[in-house]
Amino acid sequence: MTGDADFALDRKLLIRRFGRAAASCDEVAVLAREVARRMDERLDYIRIEPKRILDLGCGTGADLEALGRRFPTAQRIGADFALPMLARARGARGLFDRLRALGKPQGPSFACADAAALPLVRASVSLVWSNLMLNWLADPLPALREMHRVLEVDGMLMFSTLGPDTLRELRAALPVAQGERVHRFIDMHDLGDALVQAGFSDPVMDMEVLTLTYADLDELLRDLRLSGSANASAARPRGLSGRGGWDAARCALEAMRQEGRLPATFEVVQGHAWKAQPKTTEDGRAIVRFQPRPDRG
Repeated sequence: MTGDADFALDRKLLIRRFGRAAASCDEVAVLAREVARRMDERLDYIRIEPKRILDLGCGTGADLEALGRRFPTAQRIGADFALPMLARARGARGLFDRLRALGKPQGPSFACADAAALPLVRASVSLVWSNLMLNWLADPLPALREMHRVLEVDGMLMFSTLGPDTLRELRAALPVAQGERVHRFIDMHDLGDALVQAGFSDPVMDMEVLTLTYADLDELLRDLRLSGSANASAARPRGLSGRGGWDAARCALEAMRQEGRLPATFEVVQGHAWKAQPKTTEDGRAIVRFQPRPDRG
């Protein structure tokens, strides 16, 4: 689905890295928080009153707070594949919600789950929210099908992910002779095709470029490491050609310095799509709906 049949991710490595990053990711979550804010703004223009919300790839649960403020009566579920992330979310968000919600609906519940095998029954969720999770899947189609399955009819998926231009400066600076050194990201048009294949209707997507700046290469690599976002390609090299490789990368990045800072580009794709009324049953039979005749009297 990504258009790169040879691209694969080391899933076990991803789980370990995000587990280790649970204690540090919030301090470097500038991009995730800004994207979440923009996703929340999009909800100003969409009419939806969800009964149950799934935050898929919830991490330490920061987005669950904003979702609770916007939809105070909705039940919230946070799901992530890294158990330490959920443990931190339970601790940090649980106390906040208990103090805030006396006499109101209970705080969020959590599930450690694979995005492609959700422990939820069919049509049990009104809104699936997914902030920068799809970019950690080599093929998003199985996860999108699961999101479609757990959504009720007329339910909505709202998501963000990263596009191919992400970290283009780092990609250009690192030597490529020994393997893939920067994560690949799915193109917006391929993602649109995957949404339709998964059964979603009326997908709406747009792309914008955000640029973060860093004092040096070490600061950029530190943020990627603390957030769990280092390259997890199965084809990644295990070194950087010794000191010469690092020196060449630093030199190449220095040529890109702007106003004393090193830029790092992030292509952010945001969108939403709906689960429409089905036209066929699961075994392929057509669904015929009968409408009452208008009163002619």
